[in-house]
Formats: sequence, structure tokens, C-alpha cells
Amino acid sequence: MSGTTDEPLVLFEERAAANGARIGFATLNSPKTLNGLSLAMARQLDAKLVEWAADDGIALVVLQGAGDKAFCAGGDLHSLYHSMLEHRDADDVLANAYAAEFFEVEYRLDHRIHAYAKPILCWGHGIVMGGGIGLMSGASHRIVTERSRLAFPEISVGLFPDVGGSWLLDRVPQRAGLFLALTGAPLGMDDAIHAGLADECLREDSRQAVFDAILAERWSGDAKGNHAHLDTLLAGFAQPSAPGPLQRHAEAIATIGAHEDLDAMVAAIHALDAGEDPWLAAAQKTLAAGSPGSARLGFELQRRAASLSLADAFRLEYIVALHCAAHGDFAEGIRALLIDKDRNPCWRPATLAEADSAFADSFFIAPQWPTGQHPLADLGTDQETSA
Repeated sequence: MSGTTDEPLVLFEERAAANGARIGFATLNSPKTLNGLSLAMARQLDAKLVEWAADDGIALVVLQGAGDKAFCAGGDLHSLYHSMLEHRDADDVLANAYAAEFFEVEYRLDHRIHAYAKPILCWGHGIVMGGGIGLMSGASHRIVTERSRLAFPEISVGLFPDVGGSWLLDRVPQRAGLFLALTGAPLGMDDAIHAGLADECLREDSRQAVFDAILAERWSGDAKGNHAHLDTLLAGFAQPSAPGPLQRHAEAIATIGAHEDLDAMVAAIHALDAGEDPWLAAAQKTLAAGSPGSARLGFELQRRAASLSLADAFRLEYIVALHCAAHGDFAEGIRALLIDKDRNPCWRPATLAEADSAFADSFFIAPQWPTGQHPLADLGTDQETSA
């Protein structure tokens, strides 16, 4: 679904800096799908990152999206949907080989970015959602612009905040990550930094100037020194910003996050007086229309990820994602939003009362892997808590 037969799915380019050190540029190249991440794109990007990591001539990597609307709006849901139709309600969650491979390749790529020794500058302009946050969140230098909109909107498609989202959102200040998971509320540039999902605010029209400045520098073979060098360079382009709605409503959201019970948390969100605030009103509407099962899974995953390493969080999410592809609301959510576009999903379970902890427990049962080992068992732990 991403790109065309005439154009590469990901554009790779190496440009020489002032002293001959090379900068690797990777551009997601499917602007018509808002650079939705397909399995083929993830494979290509992962392979190139492995190659560049081993190349002493590559000093740093730049990751961006083609077009002016999005860095990456998420994963390739159309292909996942068709694979789920072929294996709906299969007794074995591993029967859907495409879904199993998609999530494995995507999560492995995301973890690689988190653990990458060389600097990765991710230019997160425009829409950055779901799988896009998975790519961006682990980069060492995460740029947002005046038009960036970051969100985990999975509750609207019957999934949960994956791609490490359970680990990332648990680290948002004042337990606001639970609010973001339940409502899919978007974050602008300042709120994205406050939430720990971005590092610097830069203007979109400075992008080329930033890249020119990078190419004009003399980069060394010392990754640590290059990280510090890039810090200084980007600081010279940084723009001031004002707190967004996540920070303006911090007290109310913190009160919601203080609840230990999901039902109480959901009730507190619905009880908020949105008044004339469109951000709060949209958050309430998204929660009301979203999958109760997704709400429960997002809640349970954040609770469990709180004590996990990033690698273990990816491993846990992988198991839950396979169950979602086999018998959860995921296919129905995609159907209602992207296939039939009737925006009238039939969620099962239909209520939060039915989507209780016992319902969620079945999604955490690990399948019998053919090799006897989790496919992501080899994910390392180096630098994994640096995000």
C-alpha cells in the first residue's frame, strides 16, 4: 500500500560533510499514504541502519518523511487488515504469518533506533502517529515543528499504543500517558517535548538550513562527541514555544491519572468540563467512540511495562499484538475507519464492564513459538532506557 512501483519506498542518500565524513539520509517515500510504514519499508530501513552502523565513514543519520504533511502517520493498516481477514479467529495466533512478521520487523527496527550508537536526527514534521512515533521516539535528536502533531490513536482502530508505547507513555509526567492512550489526544511541539517524545522545536522552513549546517561541519569517528556536536548545532536553530493543552490541563489530567482503577479513570475523563476547549472535547469523544477492549489493553500494558526494560516491553507488546490480530477489535476498527469508512465499528466487548481484567489476561498468553523462543528474544538492552 505504500509508494508505487516506480519509486523507491525509502530514499537513501549519503552526503559528504566538510571533512569527508558522510551523513546518511533516509526518507520515507510514500507521501500519498502519509508515509505509512509498510513491511517492505521497515525491512529496507532496518537493513540500511545496520549497514550504516558498521560503516566508520557514516557519522550520523537523518530520518525524515517525503511531502509536507507527515513524517509517518502510522503502520500500513490495509495490508494488516487483509491478512487478518484470511486468518480471523484462528486458534493459533501465529497462523497469520504476515502479522507476525510485520510486528517483529517493526518492533526490531524501533528498538534498533533506541539502541543506535551513532546520532539519529529525526525530523518529525506534520503527522507523527502510532508507527511514526515508534520510529521517532528512539532517535537521539527528535525534532518537532510548528505543524507537528503526535498521537497514539490506536483506541480508534481497536489496537493499543504499541511500538514501545506502553513503555514510553508510562514515563510521561504525572501519569498523563494513560490519558493519552485512552483519548488519542494529539500533542503539538511543546507538549511533545513535555511528554518526553521530542527534544527540540525548530521551524519547518529551517530544515534545509539545518541540513546545510550539518554538512558544513567536521564530524569525527567518535559517536559520543558527534552527539554533543549535534546538540550544539541544533540549539542554534531552536525556537521558543508556548505550553500546549496537555500542560494547561496538567492538574486535571494528573487527578485522572491518580486513579488506580480504569473505570474510575474513564469516568473522570467523561466528567471533565470541556467548556469551549476543543482539545478536551475531542479527547472525550474519541474515548467514548473507541474500543473498550483497547482501553483495557492500553491500561494493563502501561501497568505491566512500568517495571520492564524497553526490550521486555517490546516482547510483551508483540504477544498482545498477535492476539489483537487474531481475535481482537483490530480488524473491525480498520474496517470502520479505512475500508468501509462508515465510522461505525461494532466493538466486542461493547462496554468497559465487559472488557475487564479477565478479558485482558487472555491477550497476554504467549504462543508456542516454533523455535521454542520468543522471536524478539535477542533484543539487546544497551542504552534502552535513554529515551
